[in-house]
This record gives sequence, C-alpha cells and structure tokens, in this order.
Amino acid sequence: METPEIYLDAAATTPLLPTVLRCMEHVQRDAWANPSSLHGSGLIAAEALGRFRARTAAALKAEPDQLVFTSGATESVHLALLGAAAQQTPGRVVISAVEHPAVEAAAALLVQRGWSLERWPVDSTGVLKLDQLERLLSPPTRLVSLIWAQSEVGTLQPLVQIGAACRERGVVIHTDATQLLPQGLIDWSSLPLDLLSFSSHKLQGPRGVGLLLHRQGVIKQALQGGGGQEGGLRAGTEPVALIGGFAEALENLPRFDPFTQSSPPGAVSQLQGWRDRLQAQFKSMAGVTVLHAKSTPRLPHHLACLITTAEGRPLSGRRLVRELARLNVACSSGSACSSGTVQDSAVLTAMGVDAALRQSLLRFTLGPWVNDELLDLVPERLDLAIKACA
Repeated sequence: METPEIYLDAAATTPLLPTVLRCMEHVQRDAWANPSSLHGSGLIAAEALGRFRARTAAALKAEPDQLVFTSGATESVHLALLGAAAQQTPGRVVISAVEHPAVEAAAALLVQRGWSLERWPVDSTGVLKLDQLERLLSPPTRLVSLIWAQSEVGTLQPLVQIGAACRERGVVIHTDATQLLPQGLIDWSSLPLDLLSFSSHKLQGPRGVGLLLHRQGVIKQALQGGGGQEGGLRAGTEPVALIGGFAEALENLPRFDPFTQSSPPGAVSQLQGWRDRLQAQFKSMAGVTVLHAKSTPRLPHHLACLITTAEGRPLSGRRLVRELARLNVACSSGSACSSGTVQDSAVLTAMGVDAALRQSLLRFTLGPWVNDELLDLVPERLDLAIKACA
C-alpha cells in the first residue's frame, strides 16, 4: 500500500516520544556511569537517578521510597505478589478471571508454595461481579490481584471500590495498571491500593523498564539478592537512561482521578472521539461485531471486535492480523505477551463468548500518532482482509 503503516497496536507497545529520545541521549552521554560508584562519573549518574526518581514520584503523587524500578510490568507483578506473600502463612490469593498471563504465572508459583487460588468471575462485558465481593474477600483470602484495565477487551474494573473493601478487611491488594496508566496519571497517595505495577513502553517511554509502587512494609522479601539497589527490593545496576526516558514520558500524560471520573481521559483528548468514530464505521460492516457498547466502562483508545464472514463463519484473528499487516494496518488478536500460542482466549471464555468465536478477536488500540485521514482508511482495509481470509 502507498500509505505508511497505520499503527493501531498501542496496547502492545508505543513509539518513543521525541522528548524521551532526547532525554535518553543526554543521559547516555553525560550520566553513563554506574550510579553506585563513588567516583565523579558515578556521582553524576547517581544524581541523575535521584532526580528522575523524584520526577516519577511527583508525577504519580507518591514518595520516592515507594518506587521500585524494574525491567517491566512482568517483573513488577512477580515482585508484588511473591514479595508480599513471602514469610506469610499461605492463605488464599484471588485474581480476576481476565488477568494478564504474568499475574497468572505469579499466582501459579504461589500455589506451588501452598497458597490456594480462586478467580473472581466477570460478566459478559468483562467487569468483575461485585456480588462476589463478600465471599471472595472473606478468610482465608490474604492477597488480591486484579487487573485495572483489561488489555484484550479494554474493560475497566471498579478498583477503587474493591480496594476500599480490601483495606477494611486487612487484605493486601495489587493491581496491574499497565494499560490504564498510559491514558492518565493516578494519585497514588489517595488510592486504597497496596501495590501497583506498570511498564514504560506502553506510554511512549522506552522498553526494558517498569515500576512497582508499594506501601511501606507490604513487600516482605526481594526476588533476587545482590547490590541492594532499589531500597533492597530489586538488586541490579539501575538503567539510568531508561529511567530518565520513563520519567519524561510520564510527565507528558494527563491526570486521572478515579474517584470522580468513570474512565481515564486519554493521552490526547481526541482518542475517544477517534475510537467512537471508528467503532461506528465498523458497526456498519457485515461480519464485524464490536464487543462493547459505549456505556461499558473501558479504555478510551480501545476497540475490540469479533470477526466473521458475512454468513457468520468465524475467522482467525491471527490470520486477519497478518493480512492487515500486509495492508499496512498494525493491530493484534489479543495480548501481545501470549502471541506465540494458538488457543481460545481465556478472557473471552471468562466473558461467556461462544466457543467458536474465541479465536476471532481483533484489537485496535489508538495513539496520538494517528489522525482522521489515516483512520478513515481502516474500514476498507479491514473489509479487504476479511474477504482475503474468508
């Protein structure tokens, strides 16, 4: 195709902001040393690291010692769950039925260590069933981990309400906020949450760095020993340039108050309008079923569809992704972190989607790099892809 790639896979990763790249180049040039070293170059790096930590904390309204920089959300999730469970008598850990594979993997390790596992069910839109709250937060539940914004279908969860209920009962609660934070900064100081994980590369920062926010004393043990970096909770030389890029990217985001807003504002104000316009175009196409109505609480940039032929025969999402890529449209068929497997979507299964359709998902996630002219090309190319795969 003559047009450049139309990149609609922001939930997988995002392009670096120019200011992020400039910040990282500056750090690599001037603060390249090990920040634990005591010589001049090391002290320059340590000063830069401290400054970026303070900027990150300020953006999230957290204290600098509540931050643990990691390699990404997957490591942050494991540190949160395994670190919080360490040295505790095993009890019950509750996760949602629509978690990211990283949370599933960490929970499986807890099961090996004697914990019991229960999944919080969701309704047909992917929202947690709140009528299960009393049962699931009762003893022997000690630890809860709930995804705030679901990556495959975009559904938002009532985390503030559930977090407050956990706090009342003395239950530790963690959230994977990887998909939420790119759309709006939270006020960590006001949230009834104990642990929060996310990654830099979802918000136009660099890959290879993530963050865990934690309340003091919640994490009982580090995952790895070594030089005692990150307050003794994450050993290893800190990647100062990546952390600098992360801080720069965060500061470009709008603020999100979950106490007063039902959904985050979007990294740019046009995102939801673009999404809704694309959704309206898709709804008029034969074989395209948009998963959620406008009333469903979901991410402002997220559009998930089930694809069939005009006659109703389900099509392979993975095959459609490849065909759309040939047409210069980048999207996904689910979580990019499990893209190497071909199986029914656990998320769609939990939502009660018909078994024949569970491999027919297409996910389009928008970013500020798109525009009306590019988006208007997408329906026609999706139609061509459907015809090619039929």
